[in-house]
Formats: sequence, structure tokens, C-alpha cells
Amino acid sequence: MIRYTQPSISDLEVEYATDAVRNGWGQHCYNYIHKFEGLFRDFVGTKHAMATSSCTGALHLGLAALGLKADDEVIIADINWIASVAPVVHLGAKPIFVDVLPDTWCIDPAAAAAAITPRTKAIIAVHLYGNVCDLKRLSALCTQRGIALIEDCAEAIGSCWDGNQVGSIGAFSVFSFHGTKTLTTGEGGALATNDEDLFSRAQILNNHGRSSTDPHPFSPGQVGYKFKMSNVQAAIGCAQMERANDLIAAKRKVFLTYQAAFSDLKHIQLNPEPEGTVNGYWMPTVVFSKSSGITAEKALDILNNSQIDARPFFLPLSSLPMFERREYNNVSYGIYCRAVNLPSYPELTDVEQRKVINAVRSLCK
Repeated sequence: MIRYTQPSISDLEVEYATDAVRNGWGQHCYNYIHKFEGLFRDFVGTKHAMATSSCTGALHLGLAALGLKADDEVIIADINWIASVAPVVHLGAKPIFVDVLPDTWCIDPAAAAAAITPRTKAIIAVHLYGNVCDLKRLSALCTQRGIALIEDCAEAIGSCWDGNQVGSIGAFSVFSFHGTKTLTTGEGGALATNDEDLFSRAQILNNHGRSSTDPHPFSPGQVGYKFKMSNVQAAIGCAQMERANDLIAAKRKVFLTYQAAFSDLKHIQLNPEPEGTVNGYWMPTVVFSKSSGITAEKALDILNNSQIDARPFFLPLSSLPMFERREYNNVSYGIYCRAVNLPSYPELTDVEQRKVINAVRSLCK
């Protein structure tokens, strides 16, 4: 079976992780964490970065530090993984699902603008599958309306906007280092921001609500959380950061090979790369046209029978049983049933990728 993704682990990750296991205890228990945070802060280009146990945890911390509370509203695209909205629900706020753009499959700024109410606290812009949101329009909208813009970059390592890695626009951004991601720590995430006060609040919340000004180390001033990354995970992350450019380049090479191989096919749409952006191409995606008659179910059956581990497109969040359906989000409800993610990882061989290409081409015939 050709896997849809797998991490790239070299001897460097093993070396650093082994050192963390052997020596990263006592006064050294944060050494790799602090090093990783510094490397990642420089990579994103923000003043601050905090390593966390997951991207979901990072988003929860950031929203809590932002002051999100019950009855607040947060606008988010309908097509997304549930991790991008779960912290909103856990904090008692209400997610407002809006439609996506037909070319990037990311949040539609016009739909977001129409959904703003006096209770709107933030817009979460998820860079889906590495595709870059329209940050120019979203940033202007949030500034004009006095609400926070949050970048969910879980899938966007290597994606750039205006010459910079995504994640430095708005109130804060979050990233994922899950085992499926371009850079991995096994599990893990990060929060990045230029906002000194928000970062300070997030640090206190992530330390069980303890502040350096508290009179006793075991007397926190509020009930907080613990979404911390381990030193061993951070050691793996440090090695991945040293290899980041090569890993991103390898992901882009895989996508560009697909793009060239499918250039003559009229019934498919691939991840876009609009002018002024660079796509990290975390998950190469094929959207079959309605006129092709090819469904995601049919495509997955044929690919899986060919020993190719393709993946279904995300469902509209509002189609899940815990939310109210919003079928008027026409693009969201019309795209997921005819789209699949193709295998993509740095060590994908030419022979394996050719097998995937041939299977997709046979579908289109």
C-alpha cells in the first residue's frame, strides 16, 4: 500500500531524541523546548512562539488568552477539520460556518463579512491543505470591523504570503506537528504571535494559571491548562527545523510532478498558487468536475483497490450531527463529494508516484 503520508525521520532526529532521553531531565528538561521555540519563532517571523502538545491545544490557549467567552461568535469556513472549531465550542462560544472560495477552498471573505454581528469576536482563517487564504481582504476586514484575525496554519508549513511564511498576520497563529505534517514532532503544535500581552496571558494559562508574580509557586491566580510539549518531542522538532527547507522542497516537488502529469486533463482541479503566494502543498488534492461524473467514493475505491492510500476531502463541519446544517454554503456542500487527497511525503518514490498518476488518469478516461 502506498501511504498517503508518513514523516521523514533521519539519524539527526534519532540523535537529538536520544540525547533528550538520556540527558534532558532536571535543570535540562526545557533545553530542547526553548531551542525549538526559538527556531520556530525565527521560521515564522514573529516575536513569540510557544510549543504546545497539539495545534488544537495552541488554538484553545490563544482563544482563551484572547478572552473568548460564552455567547461570543467566531466565523470559520465550513470546510475544515473539526480541530479548528472544537476549542471554540469548548470555550462556550458559537461557531458561524460560512462558505469557501471555489478556487482555494479557503474561507470566502465576502461570506465572512456578511456573517459579522455585534457578537463576532474573531475570524479563523484556515490555510486548507496548504492553500493560502486571502489574507489581504481578511486582514482589512478584521481591522475595519475591530475583530481578531486568527491564522490556522496547521496544514501550511512552507506556505507563504507576501514573501513571508504564513502565520505572522493577525492576533495569533497556530501550527501542527502531527505525524502527518510536513514537519513533525509526532504530536505537537505551536502558537505564534507578535502580541506581547496575549503571549504573556497564554504562557500563564499554559502553566496551570501560574504567574511569576504569584506569592507561592503552588498558588495559581486562575484555573489554567497544560498544553505543553515534551522535551523529547521538541528534540525531534529541532532536527526537523534544521531540515525544514529540504522537507518543504520535497513536498513541493511531489505536487509539481502531479501538476505536470495532469496538465492535459480537463476534468480536474488541483491546489492553487495565486500570485503573491507560495503553497507548501501539504496535501495534493484532486477535485473532479461535476461533469466528469467521478465521485470521491468511486475514486477512493479504485485507488484503494490499486493499493493507493488516498484520503477523502474534509466534510462540511455543519453537516456533522453536533451542528446545524448550512446547505446554502453551496461550494462547501458541492465539493467534498468529488475530491480526494493524493499520497505526498518526501520519500515517495518516482515509481510509487507514477502508479498514483496512472490510477488518476485511468479514472479520467
